[in-house]
Amino acid sequence: MEVISIFDIFKIGVGPSSSHTLGPWKAALNFTASISNLIFDKIEIRLYGSLSKTGKGHATNEAIQLGLLGYDPETIPTHQITEILKQLHSKKKITIQKNTLLFDAQKHIVFTDKSKKGHPNTIKFKIYLKEKLIKETTYYSVGGGFINKKGENRSNLSKKIPYPIQNGSQLKKHIEKSSLSISEVIWANETALRPEKEVKEKIELLFSTMKHTILNGVTTEGTLPGGLNVVRRSKVLFESLSKTTVETWEDLEIAIYKKTWNFSEINQWISCFAMAVNEENAAMGRIVTAPTNGAAGVIPSVLLYYYFFCKHQFENDIEQFFLVAGEIASLFKKGATLSAAMGGCQAEIGVSSAMAAGALTNVLGGSYEQVLMASEIAMEHHLGLTCDPIGGLVQIPCIERNTMGAMKAITASNLALSFDPANSKVDLDTVIKTMWDTAKSMDSRYKETAEGGLAFNISVTLPEC
Repeated sequence: MEVISIFDIFKIGVGPSSSHTLGPWKAALNFTASISNLIFDKIEIRLYGSLSKTGKGHATNEAIQLGLLGYDPETIPTHQITEILKQLHSKKKITIQKNTLLFDAQKHIVFTDKSKKGHPNTIKFKIYLKEKLIKETTYYSVGGGFINKKGENRSNLSKKIPYPIQNGSQLKKHIEKSSLSISEVIWANETALRPEKEVKEKIELLFSTMKHTILNGVTTEGTLPGGLNVVRRSKVLFESLSKTTVETWEDLEIAIYKKTWNFSEINQWISCFAMAVNEENAAMGRIVTAPTNGAAGVIPSVLLYYYFFCKHQFENDIEQFFLVAGEIASLFKKGATLSAAMGGCQAEIGVSSAMAAGALTNVLGGSYEQVLMASEIAMEHHLGLTCDPIGGLVQIPCIERNTMGAMKAITASNLALSFDPANSKVDLDTVIKTMWDTAKSMDSRYKETAEGGLAFNISVTLPEC
């Protein structure tokens, strides 16, 4: 049974896309590490399927270049990305593992507009010496920043955890047999993989990164890159609510805590948080993949809804939120997909909404049955959601869609907390299976190819990358 940590789900990285930016970036890092002892004078990267069709809008070529240069998406100074790429472009040369070679991204990164068997997000690396092929490696970017190398089993089958979980039914059995809470079961698994202190520190880093992303979002104005000329809105919305500007997270907290907010205003705050994250994501800012970049705004906005507007805070509540949300996502990855190229946006916003609904229900005092019920409700009402970004950019409808996913998560949690799960007719495992069935039946035009829906019906001309 595959072991997926919550830290496999939650990754600190760079926008705008987990599958089209973070995945190819990690593939480039992995490939360059594998050729450390080889001599070569030419490199070629070929993109297939969804990566080829919408990769330019998702900054796939920029991500590959940064990976080839050895930059880590978790630590790269995001404000330097433009200058780093500008210098590479001007030099027309790149050094990879002590080999210096001519490099022109427009020539050596090829958007084939073709598909390959194996996965819609396929990327192939080739290196040559005097026109002779030295090494060729194919990767699949399978969603959420996960990558698989063709011919290699990357499942964490050797890792041992006390409570192996493949689906919701197994999770329920572990809880009932052990008499532990849902978060305690997940905590036991996580601390079997790494020391308790490290788990706590990594969760703290995730939360602090989310807060930093939101602060950047609500303090930055202007137009998003890419050519659609989408105007940032989270700063305007923040200032209309708070009647002030802020410079630090502490300033932001003071602005929110200074008054009591009504229902309409709280809804606007949730939208503000979600848009702030995804505007940063669209601008190649630092975000937390949750479970993808395109859906990165749902978890932090629902978490901050709890943090600022709910009165149920208790010790370790933030830890529990991440633990439960991460485990819910792992169930969807094992039973279906986290890739919009495989399943449409139900695999991104739908999963993030299910994660947030379950996590919120847990910290609001719901039983494990209500947690799973909330996740099921949230996904049930995202089934069939298409991925049709205009121009292949994670902007329209993606930014607003995060606000919708957050609202659905909160509604799903409220419904689950109000009713007896014993009367529910649909369980989480059934809705995960249904999501996967729907994904397999969905037309490829609605799977992140920009060939259907809004992407097809809205005519735009974007500048060449």
